[in-house]
Amino acid sequence: MDRKKLLLLVGALIVAIGTAFAARSLFAGAASPQAAAAAKVQMGAKVLVANRALPAGTIITADAMGYQPWPKDLVQDVYFTEDKTDMSKLLGTVVRHPITAGEPVTQGSLVSPGDRGFLAAALGPGMRAVTIPVSARTAVAGFVFPGDHIDLVLTQTVKGIGQPLKAAETILRNLRVLATDQSTEQEQVEGKTRVRTFSTVTVEATPKIAEKIAVAQTIGTLSLSLRSLADNSSELDQAIALGQIKIPAGATKADEEKIIKQAMGKPIEATGNSFATGGDVSRFQPKNVNNADPAAAAAAMARAVTSAIPRSMPGGMMPAAARSLLNPGPVVRVTRGKDTQEVSVGNH
Repeated sequence: MDRKKLLLLVGALIVAIGTAFAARSLFAGAASPQAAAAAKVQMGAKVLVANRALPAGTIITADAMGYQPWPKDLVQDVYFTEDKTDMSKLLGTVVRHPITAGEPVTQGSLVSPGDRGFLAAALGPGMRAVTIPVSARTAVAGFVFPGDHIDLVLTQTVKGIGQPLKAAETILRNLRVLATDQSTEQEQVEGKTRVRTFSTVTVEATPKIAEKIAVAQTIGTLSLSLRSLADNSSELDQAIALGQIKIPAGATKADEEKIIKQAMGKPIEATGNSFATGGDVSRFQPKNVNNADPAAAAAAMARAVTSAIPRSMPGGMMPAAARSLLNPGPVVRVTRGKDTQEVSVGNH
């Protein structure tokens, strides 16, 4: 390589190094004002924000919201600030408009118990509120709170021929509790949830399920069965696997989460519902209504026939089928003049 080319190569190398240093200084100078500007942002009071997405109708619990530092210039009067808000008074309120995760909660986005339209705001689209009478025995001793999900168990006595059948069956699943008595909040005492008994519970249901609950109350006794939080997830996985919940092709992640959340909170009509009868508990109880005593069945049939025949009807005019039920065994037909009568001559 001649000397001229070597000098040109060295010169190009020096120019490249100088350009690199200049570019580095330029970018460093541009970042410095941004860092300085960021450092000048003053944080104001802590405001109440949603810890997770809160759809409309969500009943507020202690883990639904939390305080977070917020830029001083962005703090608005409608926000709940830590120094002016009693968090315990917000428990049991209902979300009026959807709130995204991390979004500040405004005073107009919550409806308090007793406010007009409170219960209507707690209901999902197309849903109804139904009240069920309960007792401490049928309501899990008070360990059911607004926002919980329950199953509904119907206990009844099926009367028939022979010994009555005792039966209990799960008729509805995954009902969301809206209120207990007239309370829609979890009462806190020294930071702990107070357990109390109640005489009614109001649940969210579809119009068809509301009709079934109304009829079930006339059949027997309704009991609440508290559901585990893990049950919804397992049943949801099963429903997706069976194709009962369909997610459209091309749906975004947000759309998919919305569909899944709606499915998790939807009440279910129990198909192939589980049940238990007296025979499953005690061998001295029948397992179904077909296990009646034959002798008791015949006696009951005879009583039914007797009650259906007028008392003034002469014995000779009684239908042969009825007489055979009332007087089983061989009979002799005796005719006296114009009257014919069947007389029993003994029983088997």
